[in-house]
Amino acid sequence: MRNRHGGSNLGLVLLAAQVYQLGLDNIPPVTLGTLGLNVYLFLFPVKPISQTCVSVQEVFWNRRWQCLLLSPFHHVDDIHLYFNMASLLWKGIKLERRLGGHWFAYLLCVFSLLEGLVYLLLEVVLTQITEDTTYSLQCAVGFSGVLFALKVVHNHYESGRTSYIMGVPIASRYACWAELVLIHILCPGTSFVGHLSGILVGLLYTKGPLKSLMKTCADFVTSDSNFGSRRTFNSSGSSGFRMPNSPNSYYGQQSFNPRHNSAPYRDPYNTDMPSAPRQHPAGLSEEEQNEAAIGASLNNTGSSEQTSSSNVYSDPIPEVVRLRRLQRFTR
Repeated sequence: MRNRHGGSNLGLVLLAAQVYQLGLDNIPPVTLGTLGLNVYLFLFPVKPISQTCVSVQEVFWNRRWQCLLLSPFHHVDDIHLYFNMASLLWKGIKLERRLGGHWFAYLLCVFSLLEGLVYLLLEVVLTQITEDTTYSLQCAVGFSGVLFALKVVHNHYESGRTSYIMGVPIASRYACWAELVLIHILCPGTSFVGHLSGILVGLLYTKGPLKSLMKTCADFVTSDSNFGSRRTFNSSGSSGFRMPNSPNSYYGQQSFNPRHNSAPYRDPYNTDMPSAPRQHPAGLSEEEQNEAAIGASLNNTGSSEQTSSSNVYSDPIPEVVRLRRLQRFTR
């Protein structure tokens, strides 16, 4: 365990107590995993803070693009980590249960990257307006920018409620702005531009095109991952993989229509249509064979004679002729 300031890691102790009080079973998996990632990178940072914080100098001048990914998950000290993670627990539990784990994880990834880009854009604009290069040298680190974006989203869903900041009732849609000013007054060392960039990202999601763009990207990725294995379903409930250039056939299942088949359809019980001679089981006498043939012919509904007048066939087998003679006397 790396103690950066030689203290007693009070922030980690408070955070562990907070998690214990809530209970691991009550913390959704994405929120819990994000908390664990922040704690792990605090104890075992990828690089020093000076090389993981995001600034115009580090990203644009020194070409350290990885700072956009590393800066939200690194913290200056354990107290900084505790306050951010305590806020993540409160917001994450509410939003993940509302949005679902997959979308909440998607939201965290987009917010983490986009918040850094907006921060750089604001710093460049301030540098150009004030002609002061110190804005380009200011380096920000921590998860608070993402938390401000999550707070905007949460307040969007709770827009009809009232938030209390230091005992003062404020409409939920304005609470993030009040917290922005209050934190900057009480904690001058915090990054005002970093928190402001988080609010702007949250507004891009709730009021701007970011949410629709994220849905479009998610739909494209989902449809592209199913390419080549799309399933087709018909009204009868059967399904399969449709083969190319074959509207009626499926892989592993084929539909058969006797009227569309190239071979003529033969009714096995219609004796008037030409067919192969019927083979009787061996061991039957002539009388038994005749009785079996008569019984089979009587099962016919009478349509055989209507069809026989219009059908032309050649060389009927003797057994068929004998059956027809018998039918004359039995009627």
